[in-house]
Amino acid sequence: MNVICVCLDTFRADIIGPGRKYSHAHTPNLDAFHGSSVRFNRAFGEGQPTLQVRRALFTGMRSFPWRYNFDRRGHWHHAPGWHKIPPEQDTIAEVLLERGYLTALIADTYHMFKPTMNFSRGFAHLDFVRGQESDNWKSGDPRLVEAQLARHVRAPVDMSRHAGLVNYLLNQRHRKDKDDYQCARVFNSACAWLADNHTAGPFFLWVDSFDPHEPWDPPPEYADRYFEHDGLDFIVPGPAYARNGSGGSGGTDRRGGRGSPDARGGSGGPGGPGGPSEAELRRIEALYLGEVTLVDEYVGRLLNTVSDLNLLDETMIVILSDHGTQLLDQGSFGKGPNELHPFNTQLNLMMQAPGGPTDVDVDVFVQNHDLMPTLLGRLGVRADWTDGADLWPLVTGEQTAIRDRIVTGWASFITGNAVGRASVRDDRWNFCTSVGYEDEAGDELFDLANDPEELHNVAGLHPDVVSARRGDVEAVIGQPLPGRMVEVCDPAPAPMTHWLEQRLGRRQG
Repeated sequence: MNVICVCLDTFRADIIGPGRKYSHAHTPNLDAFHGSSVRFNRAFGEGQPTLQVRRALFTGMRSFPWRYNFDRRGHWHHAPGWHKIPPEQDTIAEVLLERGYLTALIADTYHMFKPTMNFSRGFAHLDFVRGQESDNWKSGDPRLVEAQLARHVRAPVDMSRHAGLVNYLLNQRHRKDKDDYQCARVFNSACAWLADNHTAGPFFLWVDSFDPHEPWDPPPEYADRYFEHDGLDFIVPGPAYARNGSGGSGGTDRRGGRGSPDARGGSGGPGGPGGPSEAELRRIEALYLGEVTLVDEYVGRLLNTVSDLNLLDETMIVILSDHGTQLLDQGSFGKGPNELHPFNTQLNLMMQAPGGPTDVDVDVFVQNHDLMPTLLGRLGVRADWTDGADLWPLVTGEQTAIRDRIVTGWASFITGNAVGRASVRDDRWNFCTSVGYEDEAGDELFDLANDPEELHNVAGLHPDVVSARRGDVEAVIGQPLPGRMVEVCDPAPAPMTHWLEQRLGRRQG
């Protein structure tokens, strides 16, 4: 049996399928896949964001707590857990390669390919699709994109404030039509690989699309579908873009760092004392949904290719995401450790296997490190060395649950010893606390029965629950809270962005 996994970055779990908050988003291909798949409706990350999730996906081993001090020189975004796969941990690609599978990774999630990273281990075919975000791919005089930049930031344009966005715009100067957009290049490459390799024997194909991660930069007509606007397109929003001055924490870490690495060099805040207008906020949401629709279109091309090549009867297909993002949830845009709620922490996880079953809902807690043992189990390989569990007995009804609560750690992008926030979620409560440092905000506890939107902290009313949940986190990190992580994170800029900051600073200084 072949395996195809499609990982979508920053794709909220409340978009695909009927009755979801964003079911109005135009996603016909993913909706059709959802309708005929096994749906894990309570999938959450165990360690987030980007690299931490993928490491557990590839190895079946937890990435939280943060406990490795690998050399990361030349690698930027030094968050806890934001490093290579430990040498002693086998990847699913390595395991399957040794069993005769042709393995392939096609991705534009550039974090996996930075200096000192080794996420390509075990892949016989590798296509790194260049150009996302601060990928140091295309250089050039920043004045080449000054006109484009002016469409995404408020006047007067101070290019030195937007070096990261200038980096991205230089990377995208080649675009002529929608097939030149990042997700299009990823999925078109995957379709071409399937055409060339589908008869070569059993294969394992991992397709990793960074979209719909910011910058939310779809072809304009895709955003226009949701809200037309003749103003600026703020394609890299962050916590500064809050409704009614709410100042929601969004991606900002409580110790003053950024919860999302991608806020660096973004669109520079709303500008002006009044903040963004309601039309601007609606347009930002439309940009995200437009990118979701673009991703759906190219996922559809891949699924059609699988069908056209007559592979459906011999191929297991998995579509998943690594985390979500805020779309004015709790007042702002962004993502980070201060908002460990489902709009950030919940994952899409859908599977179709030859011979079924189909149209099945699994409504118990599962996590990303369960994927590797599940896939290997379907291929007849026991993965009892992993931290995760084979989920297929939940599908067949042999088991009714594998855990009654989950622990999620989300890393903060901060210099010094590793810190972040952790969540313990069960049927009734979501408990959140800081790890690695004392947080002036204290513990948070949300009563899901009476507060499903998780808006009101009731930690002071339920000390016994707080004590028990703190004990759950302490069991994972192996020490009393807040604990002290041995991993140390040091700052490192993106090379191209660093050069731009220096050059632009000199030019305008």
